[in-house]
Amino acid sequence: MTFAVWLTGLPASGKSAIAAALLEQLHARGIDAALLESDALRRQITPYPRYDAPERELFYAALAELGGFLVQHGASVLFDATANRRQYRDTARSRIARFAEIHVDTPLEVCAARDPKGLYRAARDGKASTLPGAQAAYEPPLAPDLVVRGDRGSPQEAAAAIVELLARRGWLDRLTAS
Repeated sequence: MTFAVWLTGLPASGKSAIAAALLEQLHARGIDAALLESDALRRQITPYPRYDAPERELFYAALAELGGFLVQHGASVLFDATANRRQYRDTARSRIARFAEIHVDTPLEVCAARDPKGLYRAARDGKASTLPGAQAAYEPPLAPDLVVRGDRGSPQEAAAAIVELLARRGWLDRLTAS
């Protein structure tokens, strides 16, 4: 039994830290999962990213297809990707039967203050024009499977809540490391 978990939220909301903690907690249970990080995959899928609407549509369609392919072939998948439009996440949900959308809810001010990649600073300085939450809209999930806060508690606590959700759904039963 395989599944997919999509962690969505504003840039610098804590998605990557939670994804790393989730991967660690799943591994501790003997569950292997593929982590699809948008930052790592974007330059492979779109070698010259523009971060405009057409490029984002292409990227997120490819990411959803890749995730669906992996799940279909026996791998559980964790998506670590902002996916600022609901449509991007809904595409993955339509391809993957056991799909959980997790909203990493973190106030914009906290994300901008963290700014580990300098994205919000670049947006303020006019060097970026399509940052979700700053110049581009971010559409939070209307009915997420779970909401975790990226500004409260630890990434490990958020990951534990996600593991609990997966266990309640019975998605962790009969899984083994591959």
